[in-house]
Amino acid sequence: MNGNQEIMVGLDIGTTKIAMIVGYQNEHGKLEVLGHGKTESLGVKRGLVANIEKTVEAIKKVVEITEAKSNVNIRTVNVGIAGQHIKSLQHRGSIIRDNNETEISQDDVERLIENMYKLVMPPGEEIIHVIPQEYIIDGEQGIKDPVGMAGVQLEANFHIITGQITAARNIEKCITRSDIAMSDMILEPIASSYSVLSEEEKEAGVALVDIGGGTTDIAIFQDGIIRHSAVIPLGGDIVTEDVKEGCSILKSYAETLKVKHGSALANEVKDEIYISIPGLKGRPHKEISMKNLARIIQSRMEEILEFVNYEIKNSGYDRKLIAGIVLTGGGAQLKDIAQLCQFITGHETRIGYPSEHLSANVDKELLLPMYATCIGLVLNGIENSSAAQANARKSVPNQGRRERGGFIKKIFRGGMNFFDENIS
Repeated sequence: MNGNQEIMVGLDIGTTKIAMIVGYQNEHGKLEVLGHGKTESLGVKRGLVANIEKTVEAIKKVVEITEAKSNVNIRTVNVGIAGQHIKSLQHRGSIIRDNNETEISQDDVERLIENMYKLVMPPGEEIIHVIPQEYIIDGEQGIKDPVGMAGVQLEANFHIITGQITAARNIEKCITRSDIAMSDMILEPIASSYSVLSEEEKEAGVALVDIGGGTTDIAIFQDGIIRHSAVIPLGGDIVTEDVKEGCSILKSYAETLKVKHGSALANEVKDEIYISIPGLKGRPHKEISMKNLARIIQSRMEEILEFVNYEIKNSGYDRKLIAGIVLTGGGAQLKDIAQLCQFITGHETRIGYPSEHLSANVDKELLLPMYATCIGLVLNGIENSSAAQANARKSVPNQGRRERGGFIKKIFRGGMNFFDENIS
């Protein structure tokens, strides 16, 4: 590592785990991980901070672990936001240019996008991301980049992602109380897309399904742009609860059973296989049938994937997913989950591993789908930093960056971030 390489930190505050990764981009364009940490998350429910003190305690612990491994003094982090409070809507915006004798400029585009943040949201909600889908100039549709063209009326169709104000504030509060600062906040499935999707897949049409502990997040890409997003308030944690209830065992044993011996397809498990679970306080061991375990898991995963299938069909992009479905997140590590997803949705399915963006000497643990979001947060931070430096070299003025309440907003152009903004 040389002095010109900027270190980035990703913080994934999940329902079941809190993870942190610190690294930088090497000369080959790969992520060199200097250190990482993970600890149990006890203060988050379905993506929402439910207990600030417990969440702060966990963040401090993961910072301590990561600093010890990386020998880096962590000051700022790129953090993800998710949860069942996340919503999305489609909207068309329009401006009339004052001087139609000149070409459409980047300032015109930014003014149009800025207007989207002025939309009146329901009480307690605010806009997180504004994502242009296509531009329209004087009625001419299907324009991807209007800069340099002539026209009087500039319009655009937008995909707008919103969330609860309190959800974002609580995340920011937890980070501040952990003696670090938040440099950026990004929707978690968008972050995951940076680490597990290729540009070809985004162009062809692909559905990213991030199965987390508390929620399952969906992001559909087509023509390189995110077209649809949704959150299903079910994830891997409820599968663990089902195993706990169905097998009458402790939750810790249920989680271990699910992770080490679980399968999403009961037919793939032999009838005669059993595993012994320690009894409580001198009670005899309990024999658990792996076939029954798989039936419990498959039943819940079928429900989750049926919701995924509904969202894909509801998006209008069901027949445009040339690249099919990519599963990631901790839930994607479940055996036979890709086969079950393909059976239910009819789409070719693969598991999304973040290995393509990582250097060869990385810790093997980080190759797991459960780290896709955290790695994506680091990659997104690196990309934003590179773009900011490029703009500075071109003497481009700060493009609308301002602080209003401390919540970082981000505008996407063609699926890529082109400037940051703080808006309350």
